[in-house]
Amino acid sequence: MGALKYESMTPLQKAAVALVAFGPEVSAHVLKGMPEADLEKITIEIANLREVPPDVEDKVIDECYQIFMARQYISQGGIDFARKILESAVGVAKAREIMQRLETTIKSSGFSLLKDIDPKQLTSFLQNEHPQTISLILTQLSPQHAAAVLSELSPELQGEVALRIAMMEKIAPEILHEIEQTLSGHFDAGAAAQMSASGGAKAIAEILNLIDTTAEKNILQSLEADDPDLAAEVKNMMFVFDDLTLLDDRSIQRLLKEVETKDLAIALKAASDEVKNKIFSNVSERVAVMIREEMEFMGPTRLSDVEAAQGRIVEAVRRLEEEGQIIVSGRGGKEDIIV
Repeated sequence: MGALKYESMTPLQKAAVALVAFGPEVSAHVLKGMPEADLEKITIEIANLREVPPDVEDKVIDECYQIFMARQYISQGGIDFARKILESAVGVAKAREIMQRLETTIKSSGFSLLKDIDPKQLTSFLQNEHPQTISLILTQLSPQHAAAVLSELSPELQGEVALRIAMMEKIAPEILHEIEQTLSGHFDAGAAAQMSASGGAKAIAEILNLIDTTAEKNILQSLEADDPDLAAEVKNMMFVFDDLTLLDDRSIQRLLKEVETKDLAIALKAASDEVKNKIFSNVSERVAVMIREEMEFMGPTRLSDVEAAQGRIVEAVRRLEEEGQIIVSGRGGKEDIIV
């Protein structure tokens, strides 16, 4: 058998080379925590190792270091933070490769088993759990899946779970690992990797944007009763000005009847091209000229004034949606689609 070439090595071969390079003491600690099936595979691979050129060993150790650091960056600030740091350190292509490998590992965790489980079945399992445990688990699901589960919970539990998600900060990996083991045991899965929960107002806002209207109102009322400031923060995050692109043309036209031309002109000063195109494609040429002239006439505008005008328009969107006069794409189910 010839010498190993880094480019043609399998992940298992790289793991074997790394463990040999780390020495017996470090390797013993790593192997001790492995499932029996993986332990057998890696042991056989180590036994089969022959010629490992120094440059190959260096590349494997360097790759291990990058992955270890990426995991640390993820725990510090999440996946996007890790990606940016890695891009600065090793370049865009290598950073993408490392993150894809890590994200695959993360997705193989016990929580990923829940993505294929029917929300009603999952709700049945969670219904009697502590609200904090439920909120932790929901932060690990996609917003769509979490919304489906949250809408199935009892009204009392909905409000308490939503509040805990909104107030959640980083959770110790060992707590999540313990929850993962319980999930793995219940849903017949293997061991899981470490993850970190990330809740906060944005997390619950994303979920509420996808939940049915009745559950959303119940949850927001509960939040307002417990913490009015937090409820306001969540509401502000649920629909932002740039989300006007989610409205269909008829809804945009209905909204514009509620909005003053001056507010619209100020709001569009700092709007994306997509939002501007959406607005201008739904007004007459005469009105479009009026809005553009108003924007030019007012000159430079304070950002605080722009944000205030955008906020008034967002409030109008939420009011009209609550009244059932407009539809925000992605909200509700098929029964809400108007044809």
